[in-house]
Parts: sequence; C-alpha cells; structure tokens
Amino acid sequence: MSHTLPLRVYYEDTDAGGVVYHANYLRFAERGRSEWLRSLGLDHRHLREEYGRQIVVRRCQVEFRRPARLDDALSVSTQLVDIKGARIHLLQRIEGPGAALVELAVELAVVDPQGRPCRLPEPLRAALDAARGPPRDA
Repeated sequence: MSHTLPLRVYYEDTDAGGVVYHANYLRFAERGRSEWLRSLGLDHRHLREEYGRQIVVRRCQVEFRRPARLDDALSVSTQLVDIKGARIHLLQRIEGPGAALVELAVELAVVDPQGRPCRLPEPLRAALDAARGPPRDA
C-alpha cells in the first residue's frame, strides 16, 4: 500500500534561483508521512495523547536526482517496507513533472515520552499490518 500526497512548490520553498532548497525535501517527506499515518486512522496527536507514544525519525538516507522548481506540482509517495519491534521502515519518493526527483529510505522509531524505544501500540501495529497487506509467497 502506498499513500500519495500532492504538493505545490511555493516561493518560500526555493532559493534565489527558483530551485527547491535541499532541506525542504525533508519537510515535504514529513508531510507525506504525517498524512500517510492520518490515512491509516492514526495521527501524531492521537498516538501521543491516547498511547503515550511518538514516532521519530531515526535514520534517513536521501538521494537527490533532479531539482524541483517554483510552481512545480509534486507528489510525495510513502510506502511501508517493514516493521520490526519499535522500528518502521519506509520508502518515500518525491516526483515532479515527469520524473523522480528525490528518494528517501526512512527508519522511524516509536518512543515513549522520555524518548526510549518501545513497541508499537496494538492499533498502530494492526493498521500497519493491514496497510502492508497479506504476506507474499516466496
């Protein structure tokens, strides 16, 4: 299961040359992850208030392929790759007009209010398992 978030590049996202500043791709990816969680019926506030858990980025590997420019229509796709204990592995892709622009391999960690890793709350685990779908035959 993949979730896609449409975005538009605004003036505030670009440098003086009208090209998206590299750090803004991380912001776009964060929005994509947040909306992906929301599409599963769980948002950050709900996880914090109901279960005392937060999801934080533990590791992020970014590959920049092509630049986005002012006024480009983009899409941020978020795909679940794996779940292990307190970690969630995602693949995110930011695409622009006719091309893949940026790919991100993201490892998320579920933590308690003190920042210690902890297992996923059961409703989150169930939603992620449902999003992943049935296991494939080898």
